Amino acid sequence: MFIPSAFAEADPRKLHSFIEQHSFGLVVSQVGGEPFATHIPILLDRDAGPHGTLIGHFARANPQWVEITGQSVLAVFSGPHAYISPTWYEAVDTVPTWNYAAVHAYGRVEVIEDRAALLEIVARTVRTYESAEARPWTLDADSLYVDRLLGAIVGFRMVVNRLEGKWKMNQNHPAERREKVVRGLLAHGGEDAVATAEMVRATIPPPGSGEGGA
Repeated sequence: MFIPSAFAEADPRKLHSFIEQHSFGLVVSQVGGEPFATHIPILLDRDAGPHGTLIGHFARANPQWVEITGQSVLAVFSGPHAYISPTWYEAVDTVPTWNYAAVHAYGRVEVIEDRAALLEIVARTVRTYESAEARPWTLDADSLYVDRLLGAIVGFRMVVNRLEGKWKMNQNHPAERREKVVRGLLAHGGEDAVATAEMVRATIPPPGSGEGGA
């Protein structure tokens, strides 16, 4: 990923939190010599491996898992994004842009077909995404339906050997312009615009810090 220095985010705690908050990722590898991508929920073990370990599962009918072992694999996690109008800066010689945040994780994948390990992946996925529900749905590990489900999927574990973060939030503009961008985004409204405004606001140095520029 192209990351100008102004937009680089390298704090592993922030990158891990971002992955957990935006865990519906994109796994990219090669199938038959061509790029191939699958959109799937991905779990993170922060403390496994040098930069964490990603865990998930593919449909067995998905050809991606068949060739993925041994490849260098990319997992992409995308966060809030929004169009930025140059009119918000109230300054000359400015142009439109797009603010966004993303994390890229690189590593090699281990395919998992063992029933017990697959069951744990599925059970953990259910626990993770059901935790916010008032009456969480639970997995019946002994049901015939779950047996059929496990036969239709293939798990994976990807030890991350490189982690990149890009927070493109107008850091190349002075603080006063970023404040105007926040106001413009909030006036525009919408979930992504509001979330992007919060990320831009987080880049603005506090008053008196002596960091009023870009």
